[in-house]
Amino acid sequence: MQVQEASGSEHWNRVKKRLRAELGDDVFSSWFARVDLEEHNDGTVRLSVPTRFLKQWIQSHYNDRLMGLWQRECDNVHRIELTVRGAMRPRQSDSPSPSSLATPKRIPAQVGDRRLDGYADNNPVAAAQAATAALGRGETEAARDVLQGAALDPKYTFETFVEGDSNSLALAAARQVASGGAVTFNPLYLHASVGLGKTHLMQAVAAKARASGRKVLYLTAEHFMYRFVSALKAQSALAFKDTLRSIDLLLIDDMQFLHGKQVQQEFCHTLNALIDGARQVIVAADRAPSELDTLDDRVRSRLSGGLVVGIQEPDFSLRRNILTARVAAAKRTYPNFEVPESVLDYIAKHVASSGRDLEGALNRLVAHNQLTNQPITQEMAELTLRDLIRSSEPRRVKIEDIQRVVSKHYNVTKADLLSARRTRTIVRPRQIAMYLAKVMTPRSLPEIGRRFGNRDHTTVLHAVRKIEELAKGDYALAQELELLKRMLDA
Repeated sequence: MQVQEASGSEHWNRVKKRLRAELGDDVFSSWFARVDLEEHNDGTVRLSVPTRFLKQWIQSHYNDRLMGLWQRECDNVHRIELTVRGAMRPRQSDSPSPSSLATPKRIPAQVGDRRLDGYADNNPVAAAQAATAALGRGETEAARDVLQGAALDPKYTFETFVEGDSNSLALAAARQVASGGAVTFNPLYLHASVGLGKTHLMQAVAAKARASGRKVLYLTAEHFMYRFVSALKAQSALAFKDTLRSIDLLLIDDMQFLHGKQVQQEFCHTLNALIDGARQVIVAADRAPSELDTLDDRVRSRLSGGLVVGIQEPDFSLRRNILTARVAAAKRTYPNFEVPESVLDYIAKHVASSGRDLEGALNRLVAHNQLTNQPITQEMAELTLRDLIRSSEPRRVKIEDIQRVVSKHYNVTKADLLSARRTRTIVRPRQIAMYLAKVMTPRSLPEIGRRFGNRDHTTVLHAVRKIEELAKGDYALAQELELLKRMLDA
């Protein structure tokens, strides 16, 4: 049995490697980074995910691909099961309760798409009362499910957040919101790249506000989408909305993943209701509101109307302080753990992308030290962290590189991309090149327009939105975009 489990883990690692190569790092991290292998036995692969939304999304969009990759690894795989980690069904008692024994026999009635225990047609009043009670129970359950929110990590507190020049304004704003004073800016919008502390601050605010007795709801965008869609299916949308708008503090993380016209409309209505009612809202995303092109204009406008604060990459001083704080935390678990100052300086100098990467680097040193009982030296650190340091080097893609790669891939010339020609064989590669310039370079829309034959920035924006929309429903185009990105990253 142990050999089989080890073999299954090896197969799963190879499947993940192929998924990452086919989908790209961003898509893989969004949907598969939190998928775990639970069992591989008798032709069945059982995978687990942390949320029901993630389970439904993978089943809807990637089930066939997962099956194909697994069958390339193991010919006998014929079934893939997805489960939600920690999901448990309440046990039902086999024996009836005394109250149910005393209840007259009833004939099931139906309201909407639910079966209700109503009395027979000769007692319509009782049937109506039973239907109302059942609907009320459903709405109460929906409201309770909403208020649970996403789990908070106890490590994410204000005390463990390391302040520096790049995040001081965001930290000050978060502390003020958590203190529960007058609402002076609403919503508070935090944006930063991955690993710079958005989620840490959001959860720190949620924990402190909840400890003070305020009604707090912390959700990721995918949780919000799942809860809203589930409420619609269960005919409990009114309870969902009422509950959502009765809280004191709403926090939505990873706003860039909020999709769907109806979901965005409901979020906008909720946002307006909370702000108009002097309730605080905090939103976090990986970019500024104006750059969330998948969001409705009204949502972007509402998000931009509050305090928008960006968190920048940490400078050397902040990176060094983060490492010092993490070493102190590690020493509480491993009292003999020591890292030379020169090694900390080396890491702070070369791992410059995010605080998360810094923590990952230090975790590697802890593991190496504890598993081998070898002291941490400069040479050992360089060897242990060589891939992390190499991957942390900044990628610099130029618009000229994009134009060259796209021209070669689609067999057109650079002059064609810059020309005014409107033939389909030229327009589509030109739009793809503009899209790649927007997502892979820091250049503004007007600057990109100038580099593509002095076009207006609205033309560039139209191209970006067009390609994003097409890629959602065209699998071949989405794969082509990922291929071009990998070619440019190489």
